[in-house]
Amino acid sequence: MEAVLTENPASAGTAPGAAIELSGLGKAYGRGEHAFAAVRETTLSVPWGQVIGLLGPNGAGKTTTIKMICGLITPSTGSITLGGYDVARQRSHAVRQIGAVLEGSRNVYWPMSAWENLMYFGRLKGLRGSEVRPRARRLLTDLGLWERRHETVGSYSRGMQQKVAVAAALITDPPIILLDEPTLGLDVEAARTVKDWIAHLAADDGKTVVLTTHQLEVAQELSDRIAVIKEGEIIADLPTTELLARHAENRYEIRVAGSLDGNVGGLPAGARVEPDGSGTRVLLPDADSATVYAVLDQLAAADQQLVSVAQARPSLEAVFIRLLHHAGAAPTPEAGGEGTTP
Repeated sequence: MEAVLTENPASAGTAPGAAIELSGLGKAYGRGEHAFAAVRETTLSVPWGQVIGLLGPNGAGKTTTIKMICGLITPSTGSITLGGYDVARQRSHAVRQIGAVLEGSRNVYWPMSAWENLMYFGRLKGLRGSEVRPRARRLLTDLGLWERRHETVGSYSRGMQQKVAVAAALITDPPIILLDEPTLGLDVEAARTVKDWIAHLAADDGKTVVLTTHQLEVAQELSDRIAVIKEGEIIADLPTTELLARHAENRYEIRVAGSLDGNVGGLPAGARVEPDGSGTRVLLPDADSATVYAVLDQLAAADQQLVSVAQARPSLEAVFIRLLHHAGAAPTPEAGGEGTTP
């Protein structure tokens, strides 16, 4: 299993400073002019209790970064601190702060049952059997695996295997969770269970979660913050709502009660009027604030009851694609703000 877990999460979760600190972190393969930089001197700070989505195309350096945080790959430059422990100098303490589910890796032993896996990994990390058993029962019950706990993991579906991997990563209640493509290959129901667990870990248990995924709707739903990595370098790092707001378009949606019935004339070119249940939507695809106020004045003059006015925001997928093609203009935090971009 490529996951290492904490023995004392209570003290780690309240440690001063950030949960994860990456400072000048880099990884290169080869030497000289033939060297390949998988990760380029990345600096990133993740506070306790935050879910951060680490996004990027294939080969961008996401998994390399995750494996360096886990202590599975040695960085070429820079440092990693987990819960105040330096991974290079205090490795045994640092890696005990985390639980990980790594994409493309067998995070649990398939010839063993789910129950045996959890007992094994719990004892491996220093817990007594009396501590592991109630935790294993709770995890397997909550993940819907209790009735099949004695069956071998190799006989499970892909979704059930992923649930066991999640349970194994959580068996010692670590304060930091690293999830590399946790919903990849899962059916809708299994993916929903895993997503609900990620939300629960952060909101209810106060875990710090680093999430990598190509399913951008999952990242948008779960992440407090998004960091986008391209060619080994972070090109954007902002709270999710702020990242979407910075890429908001000049497109507005006005909702009114009832039907317009021709009461409003002179709408700007390109405006669309569409029924919306018992009301009506007026869509302004390219409008500045003056245009919006002018339309609102027309609606008020026609005695139309205003329901809402909203500026349309692009999806995370649209922002992600835009960032990859216009990396030089990528938004980054203000000075003194959360996170940095090298």
